[in-house]
Amino acid sequence: MSGAELLALTAELVDIPSVSHAEAAIADHVEAALRAVPWLVVDRVGHNVVARTELGRPARVVLAGHLDTVPPNGNERARVDGDVLWGIGAADMKAGCAVHLHLARTVPDPVVDVTYVFYECEEVEARHNGLRRLLADRPALVAADAAVLGEPTSATIEAGCQGTLRLAVTLAGERAHTARPWFGVNAIHRLGPVLDRAAAFEGRHVVLDGCTFAEALSAVRVEGGVAGNVVPDRAVVHLNHRYAPDRRAPEAVAAVRRALGDAVDESRGDAVELVDAADGAAPDLASPLLARLVAAAGGTPRAKLGWTDVAFFAARGIPAANYGPGDPNLAHAAGERVERRELEAVEAGLRSLLTGG
Repeated sequence: MSGAELLALTAELVDIPSVSHAEAAIADHVEAALRAVPWLVVDRVGHNVVARTELGRPARVVLAGHLDTVPPNGNERARVDGDVLWGIGAADMKAGCAVHLHLARTVPDPVVDVTYVFYECEEVEARHNGLRRLLADRPALVAADAAVLGEPTSATIEAGCQGTLRLAVTLAGERAHTARPWFGVNAIHRLGPVLDRAAAFEGRHVVLDGCTFAEALSAVRVEGGVAGNVVPDRAVVHLNHRYAPDRRAPEAVAAVRRALGDAVDESRGDAVELVDAADGAAPDLASPLLARLVAAAGGTPRAKLGWTDVAFFAARGIPAANYGPGDPNLAHAAGERVERRELEAVEAGLRSLLTGG
């Protein structure tokens, strides 16, 4: 398949709406395409589609990609402009899914057994994640000796992934009339020092197996207010912390609390609540299958600055890496796009892994 045809296949997937929790149509489309392939065994679990070769090879690799996208932002439809495809999910990660779907239909005799996993609900809370449903209902479908996630990496191997957590920081105050605010304590005003410390946060730069993970802390949501003439007695800011995979969530929470310092005072009724957390995964490229992929992909592997389902596989002792077309910096953006050359590069790298070429 030419690069132009890969662009067209990606556009076909982009044009099927699949915001998280609404993946039925795209799962139907992918399932139908895979059931037409005679060398694959196909299973459907919810809106998760799994296709496998059963050739008795000594090793098995999973190629996994999520079917869902975040809500569109004026980019609902695919648009091809020369060698660039624009549209929601173009990079994250319908381009990766298109490459996997193409390989599933064109590699009948791989040197390893292959499991192609197209799954739902990656972009939302972990409890909805399709890989977790597969693990609960059909664990054999996600068993493998190595896994490759088709997350956007600009056609470069990205090893491991960061952990991510969200904290709800609640600040207490005392209500009063806004004509006489000195009789109260404005909880929204008290957000200032918390936001200042979040903005000034200096995350660690942690090097693991030559890959540098850069930590970050961001305020992502603010709540507060009672009425237009009332000093508010409660305000909440939600913080998202991305942390290096040498830490687990309790250590990361402690680091954020140290950074906030006395801006949060529990003796006044303030509180810090862990809303959710997902630990990351350290780089693990030493397995023979992933080492072969690194050689085929070329370049120098780098850290994945974000959380991906590499962590899902790593937690189960399965070496995994991220490798897909598309610039990760464009994921979820209105200008999300993917370039033909990256589709071609990833297709060639994965085909080499599967065929031993």
